[in-house]
Amino acid sequence: MAATAASSSLVRRAAAAASSRLLHARAFASGGGGGEKAKRVLVPVATGTEPIEAATTADVLNRAGARVTVATADPPGDDGLVVEAAYGVKLVADARVTDLEGKAFDLIVLPGGMPGSVNLRDCKALEKMVKNHAENGGLYGAICAAPAATLAYWGMLKGLKATCYPSFMEKFTAEVIPVNSRVVVDRNAVTSQGPGTAIEFALALVERLYGKEKMEEVAGPLYVCPQHGIEYTIEELNSVEWKCSGTPQVLVPVANGSEEMEAINLIDVLRRAGANVTVASVEENLQIVTRRHKFNLIADMMLDEATEMQFDLIVMPGGLQGAKKFANTKKLVDLLKKQAESNKPYGAICASPAHVLEPHGLLKGKKATAFPPMSHLLTDQSACEHRVVVDGNLITSRAPGTATEFSLAIVEKLLGRDKAISIAKELIFM
Repeated sequence: MAATAASSSLVRRAAAAASSRLLHARAFASGGGGGEKAKRVLVPVATGTEPIEAATTADVLNRAGARVTVATADPPGDDGLVVEAAYGVKLVADARVTDLEGKAFDLIVLPGGMPGSVNLRDCKALEKMVKNHAENGGLYGAICAAPAATLAYWGMLKGLKATCYPSFMEKFTAEVIPVNSRVVVDRNAVTSQGPGTAIEFALALVERLYGKEKMEEVAGPLYVCPQHGIEYTIEELNSVEWKCSGTPQVLVPVANGSEEMEAINLIDVLRRAGANVTVASVEENLQIVTRRHKFNLIADMMLDEATEMQFDLIVMPGGLQGAKKFANTKKLVDLLKKQAESNKPYGAICASPAHVLEPHGLLKGKKATAFPPMSHLLTDQSACEHRVVVDGNLITSRAPGTATEFSLAIVEKLLGRDKAISIAKELIFM
């Protein structure tokens, strides 16, 4: 395939796909697997891996119907398959890279992050796998620091056009043709720039594996940003200052069935901005099986412990199963009601506004948005077309494709517009 900056065409196709709500609802429910033969995908991770990039890649490919294996490249240790990714995100891999030697994959894709990319680079078993895979004509990809720090270091981008995190472009070896684009496809190599380009990157991989039609089907219910590389916008009504004394204290509850892209965006972006984020499990243990059954998270504490703490903001990811669990968790609902009664900020994205906030009266007198196929459940639907809505101390958003904007809007409300723009640029969101 000829080299191309693939991002803009993907966005145009995704925007066209977003016109069919019926298709969105069907794909959301089924995971977009269809009748195609499942492709096998390997997503290796290591200590310091960028969690947004890893989770987004695995989630989007899983939606397309791929059988995704998340494998740790870390040496064996006391933590088993637990990997501490960047920003304190703890996840559980499916296997070890060393146990997969000789296994065939249709795609091997490397998330970035530092020192995650270097840790992947130094895994000899992974290097051998990726090189053998490429020599046999297999599709491979990398994002953020990994194209330069890992693939180029292994000599796997010779004579190819490629991109990476902007500050790593100078680290490309002389044999690489650097291109400053959000996504670049050249022959069997797909590269991208950072967390803010991760959905575009993953959709490019879906298109290479399954074709344009499948890519559009998967893109639709994500509600991807129709125009990338520009400033995010917020629909704000009844503006009030979100006050906090010192470092913002944020609670992110998680449940089995929580949407991983939304949860990890919240944790990653808010921690980047300097907030103290507590991830609390509403289940019976700390390990959470997320909606796509990939990137199972390890929470920081149980919700019971979190109820003894004070938070400047409580914000929930979506995922229908997870949202229903939140709605039936009395201690969490009581926390949310206390937060609202104290005029302190609270929020939700995707399924959670419709299935948690609305039935418990936490949207009364408020404008909000939600996952579009569920927006009919809101009493007031007048703001549902907006990607992020702030009404006083309430913030809501629509879907995985709006999760970064949602997180940036929270940063803006807690720490100011300048901080949010700085983080957006760091993510390569804009």
